[in-house]
Amino acid sequence: MPSADNPRRSERSRAAILQATQELIRELPYGKISIEGIAARAKVGKQTIYRWWRSKGALVVDALHEQNAAGAQEAMALPDTGDLAADMRLVLRATVDEFTSPDFEPLFRALSIESLQDPALQQQIVERIYRPQFEFVAARFRSAQDAGQVRPDADLAVAFELFMAPMFYRWQSGAHPLTHDHADAVVDLAMRALAP
Repeated sequence: MPSADNPRRSERSRAAILQATQELIRELPYGKISIEGIAARAKVGKQTIYRWWRSKGALVVDALHEQNAAGAQEAMALPDTGDLAADMRLVLRATVDEFTSPDFEPLFRALSIESLQDPALQQQIVERIYRPQFEFVAARFRSAQDAGQVRPDADLAVAFELFMAPMFYRWQSGAHPLTHDHADAVVDLAMRALAP
């Protein structure tokens, strides 16, 4: 929150910090990003950063949220061709590609580990990323219910988890490869479980 004494300068500093963080996310592995490095890039003191963010993880989540804000609605909306199985195949295949991307995977894994040890960061991720996304998920699954593709009594949160939880499990455990074939198999089984 900008300070009362000079809100414009505070807002400029905040924007510079977020910009510096976004740049460093693209340039460095998560473990090499530091508050000191962000402060130097943004030309602010460390205390300026700690005035707004309690940890590096909290700052990184806000920087990612800010970076994606312009196209957030489009990115979070699930495709709706009228065929839930086909749409979820697209979603899960894109999830595989994202989870196995060398640009995305190390950062997401580091944030996941950090959030397991920091309940406040975990809550921030839920509020900034998962909760807004679920509004779009619920709308898509309600549409599938209306079309008779999903049982009318299905809990929509659990229905979506039937698709996503196996992807997270494979990604986190590393016990089996995360592939498009696996994504397609998950969709087939989940659709059978949700069929009216």
